Amino acid sequence: MAYRETEKMRQRKALARQRIIDCTYECVANGGFRSARITRIAGLADVATGTIYRHFESREDLFAEVFRLATQREVDKVAESLTTTGDATTRLESALRQFAERALRGPVMAWSLIAEPVDPKVEEERLAYRKAYAGLFEQAILEGIKEGCVPDQDARQSSTCLVGAIAESLVGPLSPTQSSQASATTTDNDHSLVNAIIRFCMQGLTGTRS
Repeated sequence: MAYRETEKMRQRKALARQRIIDCTYECVANGGFRSARITRIAGLADVATGTIYRHFESREDLFAEVFRLATQREVDKVAESLTTTGDATTRLESALRQFAERALRGPVMAWSLIAEPVDPKVEEERLAYRKAYAGLFEQAILEGIKEGCVPDQDARQSSTCLVGAIAESLVGPLSPTQSSQASATTTDNDHSLVNAIIRFCMQGLTGTRS
């Protein structure tokens, strides 16, 4: 007689898988992907290392799944900012500020998503992550062109430039070396950095100085 998995067993497996994902996320948020060792994850999730590989074919598959979940949270926050009131430039400023401020509030996770050296499967997710942001910005730019508050331009190319500019601007401040040397004045420095990034992006987009 063929074995049939019970509903209770399916639920137990689903819960175990979710614990593995949650514990991996915790490891990455606290120390980057480099600190997310399988043995450590298994210990935190209270499962055997072999159990992890029953849910994920490889370490890279697990990391790619966690990367997808983490980036979707960030993309959703930016998308939410683009639905606020005001014209397209106001909404874009709000979205850029959301991106930068969230990154600086969680520098370890942000570094992991933006710049930490990762396996090819995770790098593929990173490219998808950047494309998702670019797609959101492209739509807002097109709306701005239609509204007349953004000059006519190649919205797709401009959106890609926005993602590149803000991500590259944050690489240095988010790097583990820089973060470990943060001082008590970090909040003020972060505020100035965010304003500088937004000013540069919006000047490039609109051709005007704020």
